[in-house]
Amino acid sequence: MFRCFLTVALVAAAAAVPQAAFTAEFAVHAITIPEMKAVFGQVESRTVVPARARIGGTIREIRVSEGSEVREGDVIGVVVDDKMALQLAAADAKIAALKSEFANARTELERAEQLVAQGVATQSRLDAARTALEVATNQVAAAEADKAVIAQGAKEGDVLAPATGRVLTVPVTAGSVIMAGEPVARIATGPYYLRLSLPERHAAEIAEGAIVEVGVRGRAQASGAPGATAQGRIVKVYPEIADGRVIADVDVAGIGSYFVNERTLVSIPVGKRSVLAVPQKAVTSLHGIDYVRLAATDGPMDVAVILGETFESQSGTLVEILTGLKDGDRIMLP
Repeated sequence: MFRCFLTVALVAAAAAVPQAAFTAEFAVHAITIPEMKAVFGQVESRTVVPARARIGGTIREIRVSEGSEVREGDVIGVVVDDKMALQLAAADAKIAALKSEFANARTELERAEQLVAQGVATQSRLDAARTALEVATNQVAAAEADKAVIAQGAKEGDVLAPATGRVLTVPVTAGSVIMAGEPVARIATGPYYLRLSLPERHAAEIAEGAIVEVGVRGRAQASGAPGATAQGRIVKVYPEIADGRVIADVDVAGIGSYFVNERTLVSIPVGKRSVLAVPQKAVTSLHGIDYVRLAATDGPMDVAVILGETFESQSGTLVEILTGLKDGDRIMLP
């Protein structure tokens, strides 16, 4: 009796399906679609470079913070070595002393030239005066070169960004003592990509060039709320399996706005399966039950179906039919 009641209810519900104008037919045949698996991908940068101090000293100023955008050559911090000011003062004093010696040597040369011209001095004294002047000249040049080295070292207190990108971390603060070569900031220069870590059983099923779908970000992703997805492409599958996981990299356009190490949901193809599917517009819903109109020999009839996933194809949006139709059925389209 219960079966008879259910049949009558379904027939009554089918009869109540709105009668739209059906003008075309669609032949239902099994098609092959990729089997998608949802995994988490992690946003990473191809390169992360440190901005290092070129001299040791005390950090006087930090001009960036985590998340700052920097360009190559920007000054992101200043390191000061107090000894360099003293060294510059000592270099200046040494240069002044040598210049005095140079002036004295030049005076001695002029006097020797006059005495030789008058015939009261020997040629050897003139040669000695010329040699003394040349020595004084070279000593002044060497002292100025030493000062230039010290001045250049003072200029290298500016910590420069080695490349254009985003600052990830700043492990130091103003007032910290730092040695030459220590990092002042870490900069992600990009390009950005998604790194996937998949179970070993999928190693033979993923391939370079496969198209993946990247889900929405944040709370919408966690709650399963609908949202736009982006397409990416697997560009590299690493040949080594570590800890039962295979690693793959995915290129996605516009992922540079994500946080580095942010995790997002990714659907990847791990196989193929055969399904029956119909155009989405062929499905009518009434009281929570989905129907399609079947073109039967004795006239059209509405058949209750159970739907699966929706996907895009060359013929438009199709919806998978789990039960209610068989291969070769013809349905009517509104």
